[in-house]
Order: sequence, then structure tokens, then C-alpha cells
Amino acid sequence: MLLELHVRNLALVEEVWLEFSDGLTVLTGETGAGKTVLVGALQLLLGERADTTLVRSGAEEALIEGRFLIDGEERLVRRRISAEGRSRCMIDDEMATVGALAELLGGIVDLHGQHEHQALLSVSRHAGYFDRFIGEQALEALAAYKQAFTARQEAVSELALLEDALADRERRIDYLRFQIADIDAVSAHPGEDAEIELALPRMRHGDRLTSAASVAWSALEGDDAAVARLGEALGGLHRASGLDPALDGIARELEETVTAVDGIASRLRGYAESVEHDPHALEAAENRLAALIALKKKYGDTLESVLAVRDAAALELDQLGEGTLALKRAEERLQERDAALTEAAGSLAEIRVASASAFESALTDAARDLAFSDARFAVRLQELPPGSWSSDGPQRVEFLFSSSAGDAPRSLAKIASGGEISRVMLALKDVLGHADHTPVLVFDEVDAGIGGATAIAVGKRLASLAETHQVLVVTHLAQVAAFAAQQVVVEKDSTEGRSVTVARPVGSDERVAEIARMLSGGTTVTGLEHARELLAMAASA
Repeated sequence: MLLELHVRNLALVEEVWLEFSDGLTVLTGETGAGKTVLVGALQLLLGERADTTLVRSGAEEALIEGRFLIDGEERLVRRRISAEGRSRCMIDDEMATVGALAELLGGIVDLHGQHEHQALLSVSRHAGYFDRFIGEQALEALAAYKQAFTARQEAVSELALLEDALADRERRIDYLRFQIADIDAVSAHPGEDAEIELALPRMRHGDRLTSAASVAWSALEGDDAAVARLGEALGGLHRASGLDPALDGIARELEETVTAVDGIASRLRGYAESVEHDPHALEAAENRLAALIALKKKYGDTLESVLAVRDAAALELDQLGEGTLALKRAEERLQERDAALTEAAGSLAEIRVASASAFESALTDAARDLAFSDARFAVRLQELPPGSWSSDGPQRVEFLFSSSAGDAPRSLAKIASGGEISRVMLALKDVLGHADHTPVLVFDEVDAGIGGATAIAVGKRLASLAETHQVLVVTHLAQVAAFAAQQVVVEKDSTEGRSVTVARPVGSDERVAEIARMLSGGTTVTGLEHARELLAMAASA
């Protein structure tokens, strides 16, 4: 339910605060006063695209706020549109997207504008409207059908891919075998290239490395070399051991040094003896690295990725080797899903056929309440061949209508009169509104092209619809406005030489004056009397 609407600096509106009640609320006023701007404000809260031209001239931004009661909880939504083109949305004082606004309010508010009856005249929408009328039984059957429809499409795609793959099977098999053989010929293992790159400098500079290590070892290990001289120094200190703690400490440090230098000398000798000087081994290592680099250029950035290509090729080769069997399995799977889809389609079609008469009666009754005394609706359920089925079902659902007793029902799109279209749309909205329980229904000039007794019939129907919904209507007809529980007058006011739109609820005498203006264009004694009679008639209807 819409509880409150606040609009600031939108088109001609400087600032409007409106509170709404249950039942039927009408917005009335002279043409061009700005009634449709308020409907447009609601559309912006529902996620409609914003335009900088909507911002009131001279203002930095337009603001639209709505307070709604959703599932027993008050929710505040807000949208700001700057003159520079930026749009910001808030839900309960938290930033949100336009899509989030639409998702929150899309199932709460059904807004029908002057030209939106085209949606009802689009045959592609009729199946959805019909299923909503039928209710849970049809919606569950439709969900099962859609699941089966999607599953069948997946099976068709899988079979097509297999058939395409098998059509080029031999060439693909040859290519995969070449890939596998090419990679296997190198017999690489992960990280091998890094290992070779680490070893190559030692192999390339073996002579220099051996010479350097040997010179260093000789300096440490010879008869008169460092280790021997350090040993002599240590022996001299040991002869004075125990005489002075300070000297004993130095002796211990020297002993550790002798041990460390002796260890280094041993490692140097071992290193000198381990370095290879084999030119053939160096050539083999360089050739091996070149082969690994060539492999990576063809199949991947690393040896790991090269081996992954090899594994994938082997897996695909196995699958192609079983191609005939896989194709047979895919065909069997498609047959199973065809059968499941046919069963789901039959269930949905049966439910629709069984409900067509009730839907036709409901629409016909609604139309006759709207002064179509000879109205007749029909639902055409055209069975489609399986290849033409869509996600909406196995039938083409179309609503047909006739307003004359002698005419056969025909396509809604062929209704010529704007007034007829509006009333048919209202009849459909009435029936569908009771079916899907959308809390808030908004109609912008649903009464276009009608008047007199027909307008009274429209007013009664809107009041009936308002017994189970909150209904907001923009109207120029006093006969419709008379049935409202709340009437809001929208008018222009001049402030400092500028015209602005103001809106205010009216009651008692003010409402009588507004109804009189709508009837006769003024507030004459006769007009006021007619207005009171009309309001009394609506109250007693």
C-alpha cells in the first residue's frame, strides 16, 4: 500500500506532500495542471529511466520519496535526479540501484498509463494474463513445463555439439594424436626447465669455478696454509690454558674459527671435484632447454600448462573414440526429455482449456458492468506443433472481444474506439487484479473517450476494485471522481510570476465545488446541485 508521496522540483511541481488511504483515490484538475506528473513520480520510483528535463527549471535536483506498507512493514524509497543527469536511489536510507527499486515495488504497484493498454493488446502477453487468472494450478504447471522446455533445449544443444564434433571426427582425432605425440616425444616434467636453467651457469663456467675453488682450498689446507698456522696459534694458547680466564675465552673463539675454516676447506675441495668439465653434457643440457622452450611456445606458458593440454587432448580423444556411443546416449536423452516436455505441455494445456469458460464469463461480466451490454469475450487456444512451442507453453493464447450482439469476437488489436479500448483494459485489469492481488493499482486517464452512463459504470467498477486493492486514478470525469473515497485536486498556482503545481485533498464543500467544475466548468447553483446529486448517487450505489 502507498502511504505517502513526496515530490519536489519535478517538472511543474515545486513541492507536494500527499498521504493516501485505502480504497479509491482520484486525482482531478484542469488539463495541464500536473496530474500526470504525480503519476510520473510513481513511475520513477518503480525504476523508469530518468531524464534531466524532468528537473524543475532553476533547481539543482528533483526528489521523489514514497512510503509504502509492504508485508506489514513500512519501507521508505527515495530517488534523486540531478540537473546534470545523475540519479541516486535509496531504500530505507541505504543506497540502492534502480533495479532494486523496481524489484521491491514491481510486485506492489501496477501502473497503467494512457498508452500502456498496448501491453494488453499484445498477443504475446495473453498467456501470462490467462495463467495469472487461473492461479496456482496453472502457474505450477507452467513452471514444470518451463523446466522441461529448458531441459529439452539443453539436450538439443548437446546433441548438436556432438554431431558437429563427429562430423569432423577423423581430422580432429589426427590432430589430437599429433599433439599428444609431439608433447610425449619431449617427455618433460613440471619444473624441468627451471632446473636446467639453474644448472647451466655451473656447466658453462666449470673451469673458472674449479680453479677458484682450488686456489681457495690450497690457501686454507696446505702445509704452511691458514688452517696449519691457526692450529699453531691454538696450540700456543693451550699451553697457557687455565692461567687467565680472558685468554681461555680467546682460545675457545680461536678453536671455533679453526673448526669453521677446516669445514670450509673441505667443502671447497668437494666443490672443485664435483664441477663438470664435459662439453658434451653442456651441449645436451642446452639442447634440452631449447626443446622445452619450443614446446612452451606451441602449447603453453609453462610446462604445467603444456602437460594440461596433453591431458585434455587425451581426454577428448577418448571421448571421440566413444563418439558413436555418446551420440546414441544423447539421442536417447533427447527422446526422454521430449516425452517429459510433451507430458508437461499436455497438463498445462488441459488446465487452460478447463479454465477458458470461467475466464470468458468473468471478462464478459466485467465488460457488461462497464456499459458493454452486448459484450462477449472469447479465449482462443491454438494448439501449436511441437517445433513452435515457446517457453509460454504449447498454445497460442489470444483474447477475442465483441461489443455488438451480431459480431463474432475478434482480436483486441482491432478494437477501433479509444473509449472501448480503455473499458476493455479496465475489465481485464479488474479480473486480473482480483486474480493476482497486486496491492496498488494506478490508472492514468482510464476513462478516456467515454462519458455519461458509461462513465458511471466505470466509476462503479473502480470502486468495486478498490474494495480489495488500493486504487489511484487520474480522471477528468465527475462521474468517476464521485465514487472516490479520497479526492485530490491538482491545480496550478502562480508564485513570483512562475506557475507551479499544487495538490491537496478536498472534502465536503470543496469537493462539491470540484465535482461541479468537472461537470459544467464552473460553480453555478445548478452545477453545485448536480454535483451533490452525483455524490449522493455514488454513495448509495
